[in-house]
Amino acid sequence: MVFSSLLFLFLYLPIVLGIYYITPRRFRNLFLFVANLVFYGWGEPVFILVMIFSTVVNYIYGLLIHKYQDQKRTAKILLITCIIVNLGLLGFFKYAGFVASILQSIPLFSNLPTPLIPLPIGISFYTFQIMSYVIDVYRKETSVQRNVITFGTYVALFPQLIAGPIVRYQDVADQMDHRVENLDQFTNGVKLFLVGLAKKVLIANQMGALWDSLRQTSETNGILGSWVGIIAFTFQIYFDFSGYSDMARGLGNMLGFEFLINFNYPYISKSITEFWRRWHISLGTWFREYVYIPLGGNRKGKPRLLFNLLVVWFLTGLWHGASWNFILWGLYFGVILIIEKFFLLKRLEKAPPVVSHLYALVLIVLGWVIFYFESTPEMFQYFGFLFSGSAGLIGGDALALTLSYLPLLLVAGVASTPLMAKLYEKVKSMRYTWIPETVACLLALVVCTATLVSQSYNPFLYFRF
Repeated sequence: MVFSSLLFLFLYLPIVLGIYYITPRRFRNLFLFVANLVFYGWGEPVFILVMIFSTVVNYIYGLLIHKYQDQKRTAKILLITCIIVNLGLLGFFKYAGFVASILQSIPLFSNLPTPLIPLPIGISFYTFQIMSYVIDVYRKETSVQRNVITFGTYVALFPQLIAGPIVRYQDVADQMDHRVENLDQFTNGVKLFLVGLAKKVLIANQMGALWDSLRQTSETNGILGSWVGIIAFTFQIYFDFSGYSDMARGLGNMLGFEFLINFNYPYISKSITEFWRRWHISLGTWFREYVYIPLGGNRKGKPRLLFNLLVVWFLTGLWHGASWNFILWGLYFGVILIIEKFFLLKRLEKAPPVVSHLYALVLIVLGWVIFYFESTPEMFQYFGFLFSGSAGLIGGDALALTLSYLPLLLVAGVASTPLMAKLYEKVKSMRYTWIPETVACLLALVVCTATLVSQSYNPFLYFRF
């Protein structure tokens, strides 16, 4: 288990920032490397060994691939073996139980035990980061990192370690050795961190509570109550994950790093194609750069394009978890994207914006049903609740819950659009804007702290990926 939120906010983070800024610049990466490992191993120290193993192995592979980069065959063999090691490590911890459950359906392996292997937090994220580094060294798209401490700092950088964004080494290579911290960047980092914290604590957690309550009474919620429930989860997963990404970017700013934006208001999309350009941008970029394009992208005819898209979206679903519903979720979006790419997208561009926006939102929300329910019968049962009138329009308990959460649902709806950001851009350069900004930041910290004190432990959803 990772740090409790309050321990992180009021003990770990102030100590790390304080020591970081009094540490001579040439030793800051070393300090961060140690601080990263302390952060990661606080609840499960044994998994530090997994991370160190992965770091050292990929550091050595990077050096070897760079050394033999002019000997194409040798470099390629090194790259392939490195990828096998990384995917093997990820597969062992994340997919061993899933593979065993599949084999158990075969009579010959019916007595095969299911291994109970705990999942190292964030292994999907840092494994993909490491692989991007090695692949980019092979492609000569980034310089090799010869300092193992600096490389380890990149792998285990605590702001984005356990739930992204997936930071490609080439995007931060210069920052690893030559970043220059300044007050403006630090101040922006604090504001961004508090925005992310408020997203998580004040919106995501509350939407999660509404979804949990409505899910427990799903058989009596009625059509509207069922839609309100899955819409609450739609808000929960967005504000939970984008909130973490904002916090990661804010913490990065405090330490002198600039991480790329991971979410760009995905729920304003007018197609699924647009949605996936705005949702979890770092993951989409990774699959495009390291799977889709190497497979041939759209350069080898329509049959190959169809195959490439299905492979990418099968892997996208599988990356999210060792369960059939994640694979189905990935293929669901893959099929929709194929349909859009071949003929629907042009029609959506000509349709009234309200029609295309409603089309995208409905498909996105239905996709979250697939994503949430690991049990296929429960998944299809919930689809039935969304479209069947057997329980009426809305149940009494569902109506009461909906009305009590209605103000927050409206806030979540507005906050998932760029409206507030646009208003802020218009006023932030005005004189004395820093005063209400400071008050708002302090108020957000106080309210979030009070809320965290009163809430039970509520981790980020993507910690389990």
